[in-house]
Amino acid sequence: MVFAHSAVTPAKAGVRGQPSRRSRRSPAFAGLALFFLMACAGMARAADADPQNILYMDLGFGRVVIALRPDLAPTACAQLKKLARAEFYDGTVFHRVIAGFMAQGGDPTGTGTGGSGHPLHAEFTNSEHFVRGTVGMARSSDPNSADSQFFIMYDAAPALDGKYTIVGKVVSGMEFVDKLRKGDPARNGIVGNPDKIVKLQVAADVISAEEKARMPKAKDKDDPSLGEMPKLHQ
Repeated sequence: MVFAHSAVTPAKAGVRGQPSRRSRRSPAFAGLALFFLMACAGMARAADADPQNILYMDLGFGRVVIALRPDLAPTACAQLKKLARAEFYDGTVFHRVIAGFMAQGGDPTGTGTGGSGHPLHAEFTNSEHFVRGTVGMARSSDPNSADSQFFIMYDAAPALDGKYTIVGKVVSGMEFVDKLRKGDPARNGIVGNPDKIVKLQVAADVISAEEKARMPKAKDKDDPSLGEMPKLHQ
């Protein structure tokens, strides 16, 4: 499956306007206030995070955490979770990585033409944008051809907005995505010796397994540490 917009150049950030002269508060105070508000918002998002809609993608460098967006793409999110639980992505590669643009993976063949055999209907949106960390579903020229392949943005690409399904966003570990081996520009970003996804899991499943491992094991009735069982008087 070919990601059609390989030639898109990430948009450059616009120039910010001058601060308003009406503000009497110092820049330091304003900065602290903004930091506090952002921290509170971040804690709220973390508290509201549903482990059923969080993916843990383990790379050789570390763990990448992806927050899925079932509010934007319920069908695509459900497919990603189903495939992750089937260990479909484990060992697959990031076959196409373009510096400053995106990293594409999720193809079991590693060629960019494979998938799970279950194509998805487009779930495009104009309410969210392709920015650094956005996770989108790769497709061919057919809008309804997305399957298992996905891509992670290195930078903003407004030309993709409304044309590809946004399925989530990296909320932690983007520095590990940055370390993925880059492809040859002359070959449209195809990587000669690509990095692999070690494991892709739904966070809820990992948490459940860890909690189960921490639970005390029931002792066997023949365990000598239980001591002699009291006898009942007749």
